[in-house]
Formats: sequence, C-alpha cells, structure tokens
Amino acid sequence: MDVNINLLAEAVATARIEEKRQILSKLSDLFASVYGLDADDVLEGLEQREALGSTGFGRGVAIPHCRLSTVSRPTLAVLKLETPVDFKAADAVPVTIAFGLVSPENAGATHLHALAAISRLMRDEHMMSALSEAPDAEAVYALLTNQFLQRDAA
Repeated sequence: MDVNINLLAEAVATARIEEKRQILSKLSDLFASVYGLDADDVLEGLEQREALGSTGFGRGVAIPHCRLSTVSRPTLAVLKLETPVDFKAADAVPVTIAFGLVSPENAGATHLHALAAISRLMRDEHMMSALSEAPDAEAVYALLTNQFLQRDAA
C-alpha cells in the first residue's frame, strides 16, 4: 500500500444495521471510542461528504470519508454488516462492508492515495471473498492488516 493508514483492531466491528444513516453513525462512534475523535464532528463530516454523492463504491462496498483537523494521518474504521444495506451505490448493490476514512484536513493527495488503496484492495476478488466469509471482526482485521503489510513490504 502506498500510504500509511492507521487501523487498530478495536476499529473493526460487525453490526446489524438497517439503513445508511446508521452506518455513518456507527462509524462515527468507532472513530470516537477508538481514536478519541469527536463523534459529532466525524458524523457531520461524513454526512457532508455523502450529501455530495454516495460513497457507495460498488460491489457491496462503501467508503464514507471526510477530512478533519483532529487527525494527523489517514485513519480507518471498518464495519462488516450482518445484512446488506442500500447505500445508493452506482451499481445498486447493497453494502456489506463499509470503510470509514478520516484524513487530515490538508491531506489532499494523501487522502486520495488512501481512498485508492482501499479501492484497489476491494477490487481483489480473493480479498472480497475472504472478507465476506470472515466470521467476525477479528478475522476481518487479520485479513486487512495482512494485506496491508504485504503491500507495504512489496
């Protein structure tokens, strides 16, 4: 991976969620509890970005993201959903995994590189299959960190 993304095990969760707004709220809560960010600030940032257009990436993946002055590098929270949720993605496929990304306010290129790294990862058929079969948050975290470490080592 060409950018250092902060991902802690506690920032990966599974959840039974029924609508897009709840995904954004749960991601905001994860950013608050794990990284000490203000949940309301994160939620506001995610909602403002979402108002510009859906961050539904396609293929069952969403990448809600925003920039805040309270982080020093791209920071990630991940939700694996127990049931698919409509996220208004261009391909109309409901979301089963959401990657929340909060980057520094002035991190233009770094933010784009982080989004691109997540995007590349989610185009990998093997990774998509493994994530969909992962039984819990610990397995999702292991898959993601192993993949990120392999890319960093390359």
